[in-house]
Amino acid sequence: MRSGMCGVRTIVSGEVKARILGAALGAAMLVSCGGVAVAPATESVRPAAPSVRYTPIPTEAPSPTPSAANATPIPSPTAPPDWNAAPNIIEEPKALAQQLTQAERAIRDPNVTGAELTYWGHVEQLAVSAINDNYATWKDQVLVLVPEDVRKAVAGTIEAGHALRNLKGPTPKTLPDWQILAPAPIDDLLRFYKEGEQKFGVPWYYLASINLIETRMGRIRGVSYAGAQGPMQFMPATWAAYGTGDVNDPHDAILGAAKYLKANGAPADMQKALYAYNHSQAYVDAIAGYALVMKDDANALRGYHGWQVYYSTIDGTSWLKVGWKKE
Repeated sequence: MRSGMCGVRTIVSGEVKARILGAALGAAMLVSCGGVAVAPATESVRPAAPSVRYTPIPTEAPSPTPSAANATPIPSPTAPPDWNAAPNIIEEPKALAQQLTQAERAIRDPNVTGAELTYWGHVEQLAVSAINDNYATWKDQVLVLVPEDVRKAVAGTIEAGHALRNLKGPTPKTLPDWQILAPAPIDDLLRFYKEGEQKFGVPWYYLASINLIETRMGRIRGVSYAGAQGPMQFMPATWAAYGTGDVNDPHDAILGAAKYLKANGAPADMQKALYAYNHSQAYVDAIAGYALVMKDDANALRGYHGWQVYYSTIDGTSWLKVGWKKE
């Protein structure tokens, strides 16, 4: 059990069986605090129409009939999908490759912002989770179909999520005593991460990765099973030693985490520092995996920022949306 931090964990269900999400939230809790297990499946159907702002995957158009070739085309505009709805994921390798390509290109399009950007991050999250449900057979099948411009990021995200599946824990009986908040804006979080890097030498992408896994970029407000608090999940005694200000404030918490990592060997020995954060090699591998994706392409943070909070109990899996609070 780690002495300083203790996180929380979530999972989401899939088409035929329940799944642990790639980058399952709160991997730390699985080792040091106890976690949650799998839940019943939900139906997956064809996803909504893609945005027109990113490069769509080309499809072969059918040859027109003689009468259609001479007819005047009639415009038929399609309404955009509901960006606030849950994406529908087709769980089949070719379709997953197409959905991930659409999502990754949207995430990297500077014109895609707000609810639309969050939607595509959610697509990325669920599609990667579906692949990890069938890791041995689907990973390579999907990656060979993903274009080179986004393949490395997809592969890194899959591998990081796969590492978290080595963390296990019992299934809770009830939903947690949490409140789900909107995360701080991406630009603000990036500024906080880079301030931590400047002051303590901890690369910003490791701080972002911890923030992602522990509380989905600060979406969760509440105390973990072991008593940890805040967006970076500090135990009270550790916060007293390394934190300044408000443990629930993202700026203060991120700087406290950077200070803690520095005191435990970062940046010279990130493996040692991350292991001090959570005594699990699977956790360390997952943190490093997401971090390296963001190191290679900072735009990956835009997708991870959209990842949602799912939580499973013995009664099933729930998507805990922004605004949710246990009654």
